[in-house]
Amino acid sequence: MSEKRIILNKCFKEANECHLRYRILYGSAGSGKSMNVARDFILKLSDPKFKGANLLCVRKSENSNQSSTFAELCKAIRDIFGRGYSKIWEIKSTPCRLRCKVTGAKVIFRGCNDVSQIEKLKSITFSTGNLTWIWIEEATELLQSDVEILDDRLRGEFSNPNLYFQITMTFNPVSVRHWLKRTFVDPESDEVFVHHSTYLDNKFVGKDYHKRMQRRKMLDPEGYRVYGEGKWGESSGVIFRNVKFTNVPQDYDFYDDVAYGQDFGFNHANAILALGIKDGNVYVIKEIYVREKDTSEVIKLAIERGWDKSRFMYCDSAEPDRIQMWSRAGFKANAAVKGCGSVKSQIDWLLQREIFVDFGCENTINEITQYRWQKDRLSGEYTDEPVNVNDDAIAALRYGIQLWRFKDSMAKRLDKPMERKYNFKSEVPAGAGSVEIY
Repeated sequence: MSEKRIILNKCFKEANECHLRYRILYGSAGSGKSMNVARDFILKLSDPKFKGANLLCVRKSENSNQSSTFAELCKAIRDIFGRGYSKIWEIKSTPCRLRCKVTGAKVIFRGCNDVSQIEKLKSITFSTGNLTWIWIEEATELLQSDVEILDDRLRGEFSNPNLYFQITMTFNPVSVRHWLKRTFVDPESDEVFVHHSTYLDNKFVGKDYHKRMQRRKMLDPEGYRVYGEGKWGESSGVIFRNVKFTNVPQDYDFYDDVAYGQDFGFNHANAILALGIKDGNVYVIKEIYVREKDTSEVIKLAIERGWDKSRFMYCDSAEPDRIQMWSRAGFKANAAVKGCGSVKSQIDWLLQREIFVDFGCENTINEITQYRWQKDRLSGEYTDEPVNVNDDAIAALRYGIQLWRFKDSMAKRLDKPMERKYNFKSEVPAGAGSVEIY
């Protein structure tokens, strides 16, 4: 085997040496827990000491593994073995799978957001060795019943005495009421190892990330509590309580209309959401959420992912040059109308209906669960203004609903009952711009 040299954060040493059945790693964003788990698994799966081990990686949405567990494990392989990694590991991306050429260990990736995916979990077998370890990333996405099904898969006997069954769960503690807290974190158990970490424990985090977190601490103390301090989130002050996370239909024909919303960014995220409306309710179908990419790179990404150019796209009006670039690329990009009180009006419109977010839109889920009203510093009471931090996907959501809000406003202006069909295949009718929608 090639010589390995890899540096790990010391705070995870005990977690990496743990052999208990349940290994819980939770804490703030940027704490390095997922990176550590990926490196820990690759080191073990590459070691003949653990010959016979195999790993299953799970996200609620199977496709989310591509940009999370699979990406982390691939990076770990390259970091550990350098240019000669292909002599040690075989990497296949369609579908995602990994195989160690030294030990024969395999890594497979699954989801559990519908019956067919759950049935696939029940029939996992490996040609050599056992299903030994399970890594559940963003474990707060899963139901308790999902984890119980996975737990049932870890059974049997080992011929190698160094092997042990273990489920590893990594997550941010988004809600104090979450079942993970009362099932694994709070009770004392000799089967459960619990590890807490924050970005301050991660020596690989740069100065820019520290600055971002300090800004969030000042502007959004409650959000910082979860994503900065890694403490369990409170539900007080959360704006959108009318949200459900589910397996959203991806076929545009299911909806009365589909539109896109985009909030431009570079250092902070550039967020694009594909939104559908059906019977008056809003669906977040898919997302693009990237940092440090210029407009041409984001356009290329949207084209590669097959985003339909015939749909209207409503963008941050503060960036007219970027809107023109999207238009020249063939997209129906328009500036979202802004005005005094427009943000609160957009929020109010969204609060009057149900919002369904696809499990694959993990960045939208992260933002919408933490999107809160500001607190008055003197009185401690919540104001009518939202916290303007970590809200890139939220801004895209607000922009993308523009034409549907316009239709509702027009119906009210004409004193007609609000219709629940939204079909904007053509341009906005002449004179429509004079309607006051705020």
